[in-house]
Amino acid sequence: MRQGNEAGAAEPGGATPDLVPLRAVLDTNLVIAADVPALEGELAISVVTVAELHFGVLVARGQAVRAERLRRLSMVQRAFDALPVDDAVAASYGQLAAAVVAAGRQPRARTLDLLIAATAHAHDARLYTRNADDFRGIDDLVEVITV
Repeated sequence: MRQGNEAGAAEPGGATPDLVPLRAVLDTNLVIAADVPALEGELAISVVTVAELHFGVLVARGQAVRAERLRRLSMVQRAFDALPVDDAVAASYGQLAAAVVAAGRQPRARTLDLLIAATAHAHDARLYTRNADDFRGIDDLVEVITV
């Protein structure tokens, strides 16, 4: 969902539109960061982020690191209902991967990042990330915002 008229200005005819909350999908690197500023919009995560967090728990070296990663995973799962990789996300992934190829890059090296971006694309949402370089080539399809 996109915000209809971000400034809330009256539309032609004098009517003030009902504003739809701006939706944004968080990249995994923001979900695991400790120093994330307040972000605008209705925030969501992809189930891909949950998968990456599970992987992080399982490969943690050391009990303290594993415990912290498990705590973070549990907190994220309580805070968000992860958006699934469904048919719409799959179709969006195809578009984004083709755009990455057209930009001269390899989509297979960034499959998980592109699935997160595809989740944003399918839900007409912006994407918040710490690393916009992971998303070069899809600028015309997804609004990527570096935090």
